[in-house]
Amino acid sequence: MATDQALADEIVGAVRAWVERDVMPNVAEFELVDEFPQAMFDQMCAFGLFGSTIPEEYGGLGLDITTYTRLIEEISRGYMSLAGLLNTHKIGATMIERFGTDEQRQRLLPRMCDGSFRAAFSLSESDAGSDTGALRCRAERDGDEWVINGTKMWVTNGMRSSLVMLLARTPDDRITCFLVEKDPGMSFEGITVSRKIDKLGYRGLETVEMSYVDHRVPHANVLGGDDGIGHGRRYALSALELGRINVAARAVGVAQAAFEAAMAYAQQRETFGRPIFEHQAIQFKLAEMATKLQAARLMTYDAARRADAGERVDMEAGMAKLFASEAAFEIASDALRIHGGNGYTTEFPVERYFRDAPLMIIGEGTSEIQKLVIARKLLERFPIE
Repeated sequence: MATDQALADEIVGAVRAWVERDVMPNVAEFELVDEFPQAMFDQMCAFGLFGSTIPEEYGGLGLDITTYTRLIEEISRGYMSLAGLLNTHKIGATMIERFGTDEQRQRLLPRMCDGSFRAAFSLSESDAGSDTGALRCRAERDGDEWVINGTKMWVTNGMRSSLVMLLARTPDDRITCFLVEKDPGMSFEGITVSRKIDKLGYRGLETVEMSYVDHRVPHANVLGGDDGIGHGRRYALSALELGRINVAARAVGVAQAAFEAAMAYAQQRETFGRPIFEHQAIQFKLAEMATKLQAARLMTYDAARRADAGERVDMEAGMAKLFASEAAFEIASDALRIHGGNGYTTEFPVERYFRDAPLMIIGEGTSEIQKLVIARKLLERFPIE
C-alpha cells in the first residue's frame, strides 16, 4: 500500500532537517576515530525509523518502499554509515514479514520497531560472498534444536544486534535461514566475534567476523518453520532485491552530498581573480556530475515504485544499484578534484565521501555481479521467438 504523499513528505522533511541540523555538522568528531554514533542512533530510534517498513499491525510505521528509499537518501547525504544501521535491520524484518511463520512474525516484528532489538544479516563467508553455493557454515539437526558451526564475514551490526539472520547449509546440502537470537555486545554460548574488521570508510558501525562453535538454535527459529528448510537462499535473494534499492539510495545520498560540496566550493574558491565555477572546465565537470546524479536518483526511485506496485524488480534493482554506485564514486572523485589539495584533507567532508563511495560498488553484490543479474534477466525478457 502506498504511503500518503503528505505524510511521506512530512517524515522525509523531518529527517532532512535533522540531518542538516544535527548530523552533518557533527560527523567529523567521531567518524575518523570510528566511534559508534550513539546520539544519532538514539534519534533514529525516536523517529521510529527501525520500524519504518514494518506493518502498522506489528507497531511499525508501515511506510512504502519509495518513502523508505527517500529516507535512506537523506540519511546517507548526512552520514552514510547511519543507513547501514537501518539496511541490515530492514533485510531481516523483510525476510520475517514475507517468509516467517505467524508465530515468528508476532514474536519478533513488534520488538524490532523501536531499535532496541536490531537485526543483522549474515550470508558472506571468507570464500563465499556472492557465490552462495560455496557456503561452509553448517547446521545439523539434534532433536528440537540445530547445532551451528562455521565462520561468517562482513557482518554489519554483528556485535550490537539482537537477531542474526544466519544462512547455513543443512545436511540435505541446501541452504536454510536461522533466526539466531542473542544479547547484543555480550558473550553468548557458542558465538564469538572473532575480529572487528577495520575499513577504509563506512566507519562508526562495526563490521565483524563471527564464529559459531556448536551453537544451538531452537527448531522454532528456522525461518518459515518446517517449510523454510532448504529455502534460505531464495528468501535472502528476495530481500536483497530491496537491499539493492537501498544501496542505490545510499549512493544517491553520498553523490548528492559530494555534488553540493563541490558546487559550494566552486563558487567560493577563486583562482586567477574569479571563482573557479566560471572556468569552463569546472562548469563541464559539474554539469556531468549533476546529470549522473539525476539519472541515478530517477533509476532508484523507479525501482522502488515498481517494488511498491508488487513487480519483480531484480533487474531494475540491479540496474539502479549498478548505475548509482558507479556514479557516486565518479561524482565523489570529481568533487575531490574540484577541491584540489583541500579535498585531500580531513578539513573538508569530500574525503569522507571519497572513502564511503566504494562500499556501494562492492556491497550487496559487486558491479560485476549486477551485470550478470541484469544480463540473465535480459535473456528472459527478450528471448528469440
